[in-house]
Amino acid sequence: MSLISSKTRINIVGLRGVIGDLGRFQKGLTLENCAAILDKAFTFKKPSVVVIKINSPGGSPVQSELIHNRIRNLSKKNNVRVITIAEDVAASGGYMLMCAGDTLIANKSSIVGSIGVISASFGFKKLIDKLGIKRRVFTKGDRKSFLDPFEEVSKKDIDKLIKVQDSIFENFKDLVSKNRKKKIDPKKVFNGDFWTGEQAKKLGLVDSNEELNSYIEKHYGKKLKIRNIEEKKSFIKNILNNQISNNDIVDRLIEALRDNSFWSRYGL
Repeated sequence: MSLISSKTRINIVGLRGVIGDLGRFQKGLTLENCAAILDKAFTFKKPSVVVIKINSPGGSPVQSELIHNRIRNLSKKNNVRVITIAEDVAASGGYMLMCAGDTLIANKSSIVGSIGVISASFGFKKLIDKLGIKRRVFTKGDRKSFLDPFEEVSKKDIDKLIKVQDSIFENFKDLVSKNRKKKIDPKKVFNGDFWTGEQAKKLGLVDSNEELNSYIEKHYGKKLKIRNIEEKKSFIKNILNNQISNNDIVDRLIEALRDNSFWSRYGL
């Protein structure tokens, strides 16, 4: 047996950014965007362990679950153990991604948690009344103007939104419960709050606050072959992405503000 073959093979991949499709210029985390790099992480040189570094404030619950499920399926298919590690933030959908790991690690100062569902919007009814603007909306189906920002919010709309949020929230809680099992107290963690990595360990949301290399050496020895799996950057694509017209500047600004709004919830 060769020296290399006797080493434990560990592949490391990063999942970073807001989860979901953000637009033309901001590349959000979606299954489509990260499927290829995840497949490579679980198959390249047949690793025994895949480490997934996560830095995300959350975003789309659908894409969060799709990516989570892809990681779990790849783990089972290739018989590979998964370690997920929080970098700066693994909150909301970012924490859902963490729950794809067999072992969850967070730095003591990482932001972890935010297990909940949020919907935010603005109301402009009084503004357009003050300006003397009349809104004309014609629909087929009395629910097509749901939560119209230029009309008063109705109890019917609020009740509908709460039911949708309840469904998404129950799915989120079920996913977390399957990973953390008896390690957590649902009353303490299923409230939308977030914590430091050190606090999250005490609550059972993560397993360790150790530095990654120390954890790996402790549990897998020092005979390791560690590889960082990264996407290949296309020279042509980079050139095309930099060809921005004046009309695109506003779109890019809006997408950047949207991206920043997710991170700002956690003081970043």
